[in-house]
Amino acid sequence: MPVSLGELAVSIGCELIGDPDVVVSDVASLENATPQSLTFLSSASYIKQLPSTKAAAVVLRAEEADACPVAAFITDNPYATYARMAALVRPEASFEPGIHDTAVVSLSASVALSAHIAANVVIGERSIVGKNTFVGPGTVIGPDCRVGDDCRFVANVTLVKRVEIGARGLFHPGLVIGSDGFGNAMTPEGWVKIPQLGGVSIGDDVEIGSNTTVDCGAIGDTVIKHGARIDNLCMIAHNVHIGEHTALACQTAIAGSTKIGDRCLFAGRSGAVGHLNVCDDVIVLSRAVLTKDVTAPGTYSGSFPAELADTWAKQVARFRRLGNLIARVKKLE
Repeated sequence: MPVSLGELAVSIGCELIGDPDVVVSDVASLENATPQSLTFLSSASYIKQLPSTKAAAVVLRAEEADACPVAAFITDNPYATYARMAALVRPEASFEPGIHDTAVVSLSASVALSAHIAANVVIGERSIVGKNTFVGPGTVIGPDCRVGDDCRFVANVTLVKRVEIGARGLFHPGLVIGSDGFGNAMTPEGWVKIPQLGGVSIGDDVEIGSNTTVDCGAIGDTVIKHGARIDNLCMIAHNVHIGEHTALACQTAIAGSTKIGDRCLFAGRSGAVGHLNVCDDVIVLSRAVLTKDVTAPGTYSGSFPAELADTWAKQVARFRRLGNLIARVKKLE
């Protein structure tokens, strides 16, 4: 949608250096931008592309403005400011309210008149869909679910049962929420399944990516609080609690009944074993796994960075000899 630079500056509340009447209609990278594009610079890795950009305007920090050959938006957080501007320049496609002829909606379900229910959607008994919510093709909302206003289910999302979601959520294809947790008790005759009787409670402004799974609680609910961000291919086990504005990157796995605080960051392929308590403002680096409670904010790691294969083989050989070395040192002492 065409928007003038002046309108963007006023809407977002940041300083503009340049002609406010210039219009942008698209977004692009610094390298690929055209005179109709808005772009941004948030990493020093790309500053070499700034002098040659052909963009209409660049969102950047004050110290980089002198090197900018085009109009500039000045902000302390270019990435976040660009995100807000991009939503104005390239808004989500609008949709018509209504229920598609191929959708199956239980007679006991309630769907707001302003909601859009796409083709092949199933909405189960006693479930509720809020105002202005888009339920994309192939989505299944099982029984006793409650979806708030202004949510977007892109396509093929499954809410199994007893899922409650707040407002303005964004949920991507292949996501499964409310499936049974991995609860089993061993007996001499084999495994006995433990009934998974809880639900899932998700707050406002939560986004969850493709092919992620969020299990229902065994007793009580699995909880994801306001503003959380969960990437593709993550695993959230039963009765996990995830705090406000916490983010989990791809392939993160959180085992059952772990409680994670607010504003935590889990990098790709990291995780936590079950029944832990993790305080606020914790960063877990890639491949690290928390195995005990974390009571102090900070950055935690525990993985080995990649090495040349022959170097790594030598390191492994040294690790294997470490026990003998410790025994020799103890004997000498």
